[in-house]
Amino acid sequence: MKSIYVTSVERYSGKTATCLVLGKRLLADGRAVGYLKPLSLQPWRSEGHWADEDAGFVKQALDLEAEPWEMSPVVVTHDYLQAHLDDDAENDLLDKVRAAMQVAGKDKEVLILEGGGSLREGYAVGLPTPEVAVALDSAVLAVVKYRDEMRLLDDALTAQTRLGDLLRGVIINRVPADAADYVRQDAIPYLDRQGIAVLGALPEERGLEAISLGELLAVVGGEVLTTEHDPDALVETLTVGAMTSDVALSRFRKQARKAVITGGDRADIQLAALETSTVCLILTGNLQPSPLILKQAEESGVAVVLVPENTLETVEAVDAIFGKTRMAQAAKLEQFQALFDEHVDWVRLFKNFGL
Repeated sequence: MKSIYVTSVERYSGKTATCLVLGKRLLADGRAVGYLKPLSLQPWRSEGHWADEDAGFVKQALDLEAEPWEMSPVVVTHDYLQAHLDDDAENDLLDKVRAAMQVAGKDKEVLILEGGGSLREGYAVGLPTPEVAVALDSAVLAVVKYRDEMRLLDDALTAQTRLGDLLRGVIINRVPADAADYVRQDAIPYLDRQGIAVLGALPEERGLEAISLGELLAVVGGEVLTTEHDPDALVETLTVGAMTSDVALSRFRKQARKAVITGGDRADIQLAALETSTVCLILTGNLQPSPLILKQAEESGVAVVLVPENTLETVEAVDAIFGKTRMAQAAKLEQFQALFDEHVDWVRLFKNFGL
């Protein structure tokens, strides 16, 4: 059985999406595929068990028989971490991971292992990605999210430094259009000279980073003041309305399908948002909007939610989920799969991983 350990230098780089696309491609090629996430810091309750929050969708997408909690043997909750710190938990978690790997890999040709959210995770419980990959004798694929010219190189070199010979290739994700020439002409040749195989560079697609209105409302909480809105509508951008109305209108016109966070007393900003492509208005400070705003929002199908927190606190809460590409929508997974097929060298990837 072959195993591929998919990891990333930082959180929200597209790691789970990469695992899913890789798994679906292997299944399409007629190979038996399994999946395991040795360490999860994203606990989710499933039928009385702790599992990784993405495990349910992975099970469905790859048509796996294993239960979600079987695919995530070590899930770190607050209580679990406290027991570990008090030396009242399992001592050798690697043995537990190895046992789970034997079950997940039974009768499989390829086992896809999903690493922690970043190469920094797991040390506190003895399960850092480099050590787990060595223990499981797994080759590693690193997903590197483009942030800027310098950090792209540093992140790829960091993966090489920490993983050494285990690293068989990297995929660069979320490359903005204005950085495409730099990545293709400068970054990839440089990394190749450093011995890092760049297997593909995926362009940035705002739709893949979108979250549903329902997910957004669940995060911000508060009181929803309107009824005429679609919880499945996708929110692609987040903006803060803390400027003059003229500046706001100019900026808002450039942002499609957005959520606007502003004070409940900023009727000028709220009206500017309603005149443009807006999915949700998040009004902070528990300040009620005017009836005119609510009437226009209802007519436009824009959700208006009132939250007690201030603008900064609300932005931090929403920003934490906006960075993550959620694949729990089939259309998103198909779009990501199409990007992979167009921009990743599958032949080289399979060769580097002995497939």
